[in-house]
Amino acid sequence: MRKTLGWLLSLVVLIGTMGAAGSTAQAATAAQPAAATDIKDQILGIPGMSLIEEKPYPGYRFFVLNYEQPVDHRQPWKGTFKQRLTLLHKDVSRPSVFFTSGYNVSTSPRRSEPTTIVDGNQVSLEYRFFTPSRPDPANWSNLDIWQAASDQHRLFTALKKIYKKNWLATGASKGGMTATYYERFYPRDMDGVVAYVAPNDVVNDEDSAYDRFFAKVGTKECRDKLNAVQREALVRREPLEAKYAVAAAENGWTFTTVGDLDKAYEAVVLDYVWAFWQYSLLADCASIPAAATASDQQIWDSIDAISGFSAYADQGLETYTPYYYQAGTQLGSPDIKLPHLKGLSRYGYQPPRNFVPRDIPMTFRPGAMADVDKWVRDNAHQMLFVYGQNDPWGAEPFRLGYGVRDSYVMIAPGANHGANVAKLMGGEKALATAKILQWAGVAPAAALADAGKAAPLAAPDAQLDQRDLEREPQLRP
Repeated sequence: MRKTLGWLLSLVVLIGTMGAAGSTAQAATAAQPAAATDIKDQILGIPGMSLIEEKPYPGYRFFVLNYEQPVDHRQPWKGTFKQRLTLLHKDVSRPSVFFTSGYNVSTSPRRSEPTTIVDGNQVSLEYRFFTPSRPDPANWSNLDIWQAASDQHRLFTALKKIYKKNWLATGASKGGMTATYYERFYPRDMDGVVAYVAPNDVVNDEDSAYDRFFAKVGTKECRDKLNAVQREALVRREPLEAKYAVAAAENGWTFTTVGDLDKAYEAVVLDYVWAFWQYSLLADCASIPAAATASDQQIWDSIDAISGFSAYADQGLETYTPYYYQAGTQLGSPDIKLPHLKGLSRYGYQPPRNFVPRDIPMTFRPGAMADVDKWVRDNAHQMLFVYGQNDPWGAEPFRLGYGVRDSYVMIAPGANHGANVAKLMGGEKALATAKILQWAGVAPAAALADAGKAAPLAAPDAQLDQRDLEREPQLRP
């Protein structure tokens, strides 16, 4: 009996020891943190997301991706297409910036100004219908600002589960327009919007603001110099068009879409003054030749350098077909009077219809821009618009009404289409920087107490921070 009790006691002790050891092992296992899922795996875990490539960059992970989107967000069962995007990943604990150019996406690592200011992640989305982000077959009626905003909303909704901190939307020119339209249709998505040099052509047929702009921009001396070269290019149309024909033959340029070489030539010449102020500075006027004494080659070289003779060839127009389509259906396009070209211009500013292949139907919808303009005036919340003083696209800017909250329009003195926060004057530059930090939820205490102490959180990076300035074609009515 004693032996039996002893055996039972030994068994109980053994079982107790094993149980205790097991509990200790389980506790130890539970105490060890689970290995974090790699960010690439998290991203690729999103349904419809696929990897094109990953490119190394110090301090970041950079991915080029495809995301499957409905061709028509109102009828998602009618098919999908792959929309290209890039992700510059810093850390999920940082805020994120949703960048759009309104055109193709750059597949090189880039960082927009708000991304540098907040030291955050950046998602960059290619605009629908820009190759290769185009449905096949392409039903062009699905290219509108609401569908594009819905692309952003759907992608944001998927990524917000991973990037849970604050989000800002940004972009320049058509990208600034895109960020604004996104806010209009999905105002609960973003924590702030920074829209650079965003045109706002509310009434397509009323463009007197552009005439007033070109009557006073820069100096009279510079305006006269540019007008004289533009006029001389039409006076010398015959010899310069002969040069154009040679260049077209050498480069394989054709003119089926615009109609013929003569129409393309005049479109390039008429872009000259506008393009100068869009991309150049007043100081650059010194490089403009004196028209009266300039050779044909000098006139050609100046027009080509500023406007680009390839712009209205089929090969130059093809990339921008979605842009011209939108200009002729919703966005509108500016027109200006050209009294100095009276008797020389045969076509005037040609409409977007001339720059889109005829097999693509187009009908203008005048209410789209008026709707956005009214919404911004009445409802803007935590939105910042930045314009350049000498940028033609700023002639019709977004304006803010009495009902807006914590929103601003700022103008960079002497700046062109590359205007940004860094080019603002001291007080506005500090305020804009402080607001961007605040909206992103990362403003240091010092910046919250004194906007003058606000500064970008990320160190400058010459490669990441270079701006791929989109040389946009001119919008025509």
